[in-house]
Amino acid sequence: MTRNAEDLTGAGWSPAARVQGMGASVFTEMTELARRTGAVNLGQGVPELDSPASLLRDAAEAMLAGANQYPPAYGFPALREAVADHQRRRYGLEYAPEGEVLVTTGATEAIAAVLLGLCDPGDEVIAFDPCYDAYPAVARFAGARLVPVPLAEGTGEEAGFVLDADALRAAVTGRTRVLLLNTPHNPTGKVFDEAELAVIAGICREHDLTVVTDEVYEHLVYDGAVHRTIAALPGMRERTLTISSAGKTFNVTGWKVGWVCGPAHLVRAVASVKQFLTYASGTPYQEALARALGGVEEWAGELRGILRRNRDLLSEGLARAGLRPYRADAGYFVQADIRAWGHADGVRFCRELPLRAGVVAIPTSAFHLRPDAPSYLVRFSFCRREKSVAEAVEKLVGAI
Repeated sequence: MTRNAEDLTGAGWSPAARVQGMGASVFTEMTELARRTGAVNLGQGVPELDSPASLLRDAAEAMLAGANQYPPAYGFPALREAVADHQRRRYGLEYAPEGEVLVTTGATEAIAAVLLGLCDPGDEVIAFDPCYDAYPAVARFAGARLVPVPLAEGTGEEAGFVLDADALRAAVTGRTRVLLLNTPHNPTGKVFDEAELAVIAGICREHDLTVVTDEVYEHLVYDGAVHRTIAALPGMRERTLTISSAGKTFNVTGWKVGWVCGPAHLVRAVASVKQFLTYASGTPYQEALARALGGVEEWAGELRGILRRNRDLLSEGLARAGLRPYRADAGYFVQADIRAWGHADGVRFCRELPLRAGVVAIPTSAFHLRPDAPSYLVRFSFCRREKSVAEAVEKLVGAI
């Protein structure tokens, strides 16, 4: 029997179980607070910085030349070749552009297609906590259970976050199928070092786990920290899917162009799902990025300099305001301990901050999966123009 629209809003209708409880996110709430109050928005990781002019011209020319229909299902061939060249040049990894590289509608679609393609209901996926909020959502859609492994808070004057190897080992069970690794890490700004990656790789080899590594911040690493891909470690290429994208690297987050590299049988499983999500998208953007990726090192070097200065400006300002910043070696974000302001509740703090200081931030609890996770951490973004970061710092210091 066919139900009409009125029936669907009646008392007998409810959303599917997989989406129940997934209301508007804290990101939506904080963005609306910024709009309503006129506060400086250091919440979401939306760059306020310029993109390469040549990249924008190439995209416009591709559109005008008629590149506006579907690309091949695996992506524009020249972009797949450029991605394969990038992986060879930076990491010494060989991938066949035909069959081992898949272009996706951003990294988030790649993660969704990976977990839908690799996980059955009841499987377990390990991720480090806190984590990007899409991870638990797409695991849930796949019928899998995301198992959080806490990153430990380091000690010292400029603390960061470190791997808890014992916690990782304890999280592996007979149901574990995938380890989802994010390095450089959002939201902490951590870069997993060589020793940590070796521990993770050893555990994955021992338990025959597939690794999915989200490396969208791979070019945005500061202060001598080095991003390494776990796929380059012994015995790991054949069990690793590497995900990255153009959005963060080139300040084109709205283009939603990402990619997956890995052994053909794993990439084939991802492609089998992806074809029924978006099939393919972004033809003119793919054409433009195929040209830009070859010169990414020079562009990324300039961008890192801007972001590093912004990070330092923000971190110093947070310290002056009494909000203890954590070290951020990569990415867009700085974590801060808010307890000196008489708060231990990051959600409440962030709801009050626009009126108290004219600044918007995101409570780190939005990224935590554990009920016992610290509630006193707040994430501030620095992917803004220096003027915006300086204005936010002035407001925070003035609100003490």
